[in-house]
Amino acid sequence: MFTIRALLFKLPQCHLTSKSPLSSALLRLKSPLPRSPPASFFLASESLLFHPSRSLASSTSTTPSDLGQDYPTGESEIEEFGRWRRLGVKLRLFFALPWERVEKGSVLKMQLRGKISDQLWTRFSSGLSLPQICENFTKALYDPRISGIYLHIEPLNCGWGKLDEIRRHIMNFKKSGKFIVSYMPICGEKEYYLACACGELYVPPSAYIRLYGLTVQSAFLGGVLEKVGVHPEVQRIGKYKSLGDQLTQKSMSTDVREMLNLLLDNIYENWLEIVSLSRGKRMEEIVEFLNSGVYQVEKLKEEGWITNIMYDDEVMSMLKERVGQKNKKKLLMVDYSKYARVRKSTLSIDAGKDNIAIIRACGNISRTARTPKPLSHAGSGIIAEQLIKKIRAVRDSGAFKAVILRIDSSGGDALASDLVWREIKLLAASKLVIASMSDIAASGGYYLAMAAGTIVAEKLTLTGSIGVVRGRFSLNKLYGKIDFNKEILSRGQYAELNVAEQRSLRPDEAEHFAKATQYAYTQFRDKAALSRSMTVDQMEKVAQGRVWTGKDAASRGLVDAIGGMSRAVAIAKQKANIPHDRQVRLVELSRPSTTLPDMLSSIWNSVFGLDMAVKEVLQDLAPASGVQARTDGILLEAVGSASEENHVFDLIKDCLGSS
Repeated sequence: MFTIRALLFKLPQCHLTSKSPLSSALLRLKSPLPRSPPASFFLASESLLFHPSRSLASSTSTTPSDLGQDYPTGESEIEEFGRWRRLGVKLRLFFALPWERVEKGSVLKMQLRGKISDQLWTRFSSGLSLPQICENFTKALYDPRISGIYLHIEPLNCGWGKLDEIRRHIMNFKKSGKFIVSYMPICGEKEYYLACACGELYVPPSAYIRLYGLTVQSAFLGGVLEKVGVHPEVQRIGKYKSLGDQLTQKSMSTDVREMLNLLLDNIYENWLEIVSLSRGKRMEEIVEFLNSGVYQVEKLKEEGWITNIMYDDEVMSMLKERVGQKNKKKLLMVDYSKYARVRKSTLSIDAGKDNIAIIRACGNISRTARTPKPLSHAGSGIIAEQLIKKIRAVRDSGAFKAVILRIDSSGGDALASDLVWREIKLLAASKLVIASMSDIAASGGYYLAMAAGTIVAEKLTLTGSIGVVRGRFSLNKLYGKIDFNKEILSRGQYAELNVAEQRSLRPDEAEHFAKATQYAYTQFRDKAALSRSMTVDQMEKVAQGRVWTGKDAASRGLVDAIGGMSRAVAIAKQKANIPHDRQVRLVELSRPSTTLPDMLSSIWNSVFGLDMAVKEVLQDLAPASGVQARTDGILLEAVGSASEENHVFDLIKDCLGSS
């Protein structure tokens, strides 16, 4: 049956794209759409020890985006270990378990490539985990066996929020005095944004240079559907909700153009500012460089955009000399995966007595888990019934001083989002709850965040998207062309509302359709207003389906502070009356268990080379029904060769997922 879910909360199907090939586009189709009953609504452990460095004494300073709130910045300084603590570290390292042993003078090599998840992974999971990347930086900072970091940066498939979190850890690591060197075979905007934080940037002579700027693209199916005899019947509440336009129109609306231009301006200006500060160049120089379309590696070196031109083996030979291993056959190195197995307790950085719970909500929101399939990937979706159990367990526990809800979600099931929202509100009534946003916390993702007492977002987090679109396909012309007939016997005035795609809506059905859409929007908007202590009129001005960056959301009352996990922890400590210079123990409650299916899936993928992205795309194409509050249509990526990506494919994927 060709009907759009009864109600869709979606961002426009627009992309700030890059030079990525089709496989990169497949990777972006990451959140499987859950099967649900027709009446459903959609808004589309093991503890991990983590100790942020001691907050600066001046950490109570504020920024304009904090709207007058006296929040600590979360900036950190290196903690000095006393003599006895240093001795304790030496003893722990001497008796370390075999898989935690690292030779003294080793260089930590981390290869960052492709998708980076905000979820924790087990040893049998594939892909990169942002929490683990950040923890490796923290451990390497204090580990006397690590002399420096060699960061191998390949094309990245993540948002700007995660990049800022990694940059923050790079800058903190540099305070230790240890070196950090980056190497980029392919240099795009995101890769350069991250690499320039390291200070030393190396590229091979044959490197692909793709520093051209940013763009936004949007695909429209109105003309295509008209030609095949498909008539979309759409009700849109929120002038910035463009999914309806993409199905019915042939060009971008003025309002959506305004929204996307502002998002594009924010990202572009931030990129220029960060690169300017990192490389010591004026912003005018950077703009001129981008506009010159440089592709010659030699010119990058001549104008000071990179440190030098070297192959990977030459960089490692240079590092051998730097760490005094010139006479050794190979540079002593430890990779990301092995170093991830080193416990923080081994390095004596788990001395905190105050516990703060970390609950991660990453991926598509659904009410119940899908039926598992043999050798299927568990993914990183938000299962409401499982998340609610964790929230209730924390609420009933007296072990935690505060809770940090880490969100990286574009939304999903509206009913599931509301049920979780209610549980977070109950938790916030008895404990401090801080929401920390990653790349995206919009629509259903924002629904979860707004239940927290304080919301912290990265400056380029995508958030907001409070609006609805409801639609269906009328296929009477298409059925006529192929001589297909469908007849329905029904009881009840509106019984055929969601099943009679062979005809257009009757006037009474169209009226019901419009009222139901308005009702859904009113509920969403009014709960957002209540949660953020705003009047309905105030919320209406920032709702309307508009997507904001974290920086703009903060100035409009949707977000309280700008920063990452370290700032969320600092705010939690302040509100829980924990001294800013006291370490805390962050207890991860969302670590996936290592099950036999996970192990078999990992082995299967390794031996047979099954691409996880392809499997996720196949899951995305599964039909579903109901109301969505989702924001998976917009991706912020650096631009390369836009022609390499098929954006119509992404839009068709959304429609198929809505059928």
